Amino acid sequence: MRTNDMRRIAVAALLAALAVACSRREPAQESVAPAADPYPDEKANLDLWLERMEVGSREIYSARDAIAAAIDLKDGARIADIGAGTGIYSMLFSERVGDSGAVYAVDIEPRFLKLINQRAEDNGRNNIVSVLGRPDSITLPPGSVDAVFICDTYHYFENPALIMSTVYAALRPGGALYVVDYDIGPGETPPADHRHVRFGKADVAAEISSFGFSPAAEVKVDGLVENYMLRFTRP
Repeated sequence: MRTNDMRRIAVAALLAALAVACSRREPAQESVAPAADPYPDEKANLDLWLERMEVGSREIYSARDAIAAAIDLKDGARIADIGAGTGIYSMLFSERVGDSGAVYAVDIEPRFLKLINQRAEDNGRNNIVSVLGRPDSITLPPGSVDAVFICDTYHYFENPALIMSTVYAALRPGGALYVVDYDIGPGETPPADHRHVRFGKADVAAEISSFGFSPAAEVKVDGLVENYMLRFTRP
């Protein structure tokens, strides 16, 4: 089974659990467009989404402030949060880039983008722009961002070379790419909930460098033990 299919199945399961927990009934439909929202007039249950989305990724959640602080973001910067999910990092980046900056929250799941829009509105954040991505593209214009952040998402890319070419294009020359992911040591077998992770830090670093990015530099972050952060730049 393809990794994107696995992610969509996981998202579908999450949405089903959310619907049950919120006592909502979704009418049967033969066909629903990907962007269709079965609950257009209801707010998403933010607390429930956050709780369920962080299962299995507690370290990335608990270390979120340290991870965000490790990224060199200045006032007015533009950053793309790829695989933004519930928007946890998009919200943190929004604070750091200020009103003159921009955060592009990119995800292939429209429901996540609705949730991010809701969070931004509730918190008065006008510098977050939700972007519907595709499995083969982050759908951002060339040279549009100063930094790209990919957290707990890289291992889902079915065609890394293709989608990373769009990351490369979206970055301005000299821009930085940050990747946070689960590590697998040489010869190790990942636990059952991480069997979809293709390989560990060293191989990810080599693969991304092969796409034209500078060699990786590891960024040490307090609180990261099972996961790592790598920094690349676009020459």
